[in-house]
Amino acid sequence: MQENFPQFFNDVAPIILYDPLAEILGSVKGGIIKFNYKQIVKAAGHSCPTVAGAYLTCKRALEVLYPDSLPLRGGIQVEFKDSLTQGVTGVISNVISNITGATKESGFKGINGNFARHSLMDFGVAIDLHVRFIRVDTNASVQVAYDPSCVPPSAKLQALMPKVMSLQASAEEKGEFGKLWQERVKKILIDNAKNDKMVTLKQG
Repeated sequence: MQENFPQFFNDVAPIILYDPLAEILGSVKGGIIKFNYKQIVKAAGHSCPTVAGAYLTCKRALEVLYPDSLPLRGGIQVEFKDSLTQGVTGVISNVISNITGATKESGFKGINGNFARHSLMDFGVAIDLHVRFIRVDTNASVQVAYDPSCVPPSAKLQALMPKVMSLQASAEEKGEFGKLWQERVKKILIDNAKNDKMVTLKQG
């Protein structure tokens, strides 16, 4: 069965990393892994401003931490200001974990002391912005905050929300709701990918 995603998913810039574990185990020749937004949507089960923001947050942070080389998957520590259960932190952390390989206690324990992925993610950390990415090899770090309020939803989308959520919307209204919802996601991922008002970065 053919998948039918919005076309703009294909236009979102990918995130490319080097994963030494994948190379050693023969999972990916050369260890080069490319994540695209469509893969993240499949893992999350949906596309929304939160999932899009988590993807952009990760991409922008890795560009700062690795200006001259591919990010090292499994070599990145991630810290969140909020607790795991607060707001949408869990959704965001799942997206970032998929990309970076970082987990709290549940991740891969490693092989002979190498390639461990557990204990690389923590929550409720005293930082200024929403999330901090740290290179394990150099201890260089960058904090990131994400605020999509500069890309407001359509007024029509807001009007349709109660009908859709109460299961009172017609098929046409549901289709229009989904279209408008993804139009906002597109504006976030494509039109505002480099908008510093939406994604704020701070060294350290």
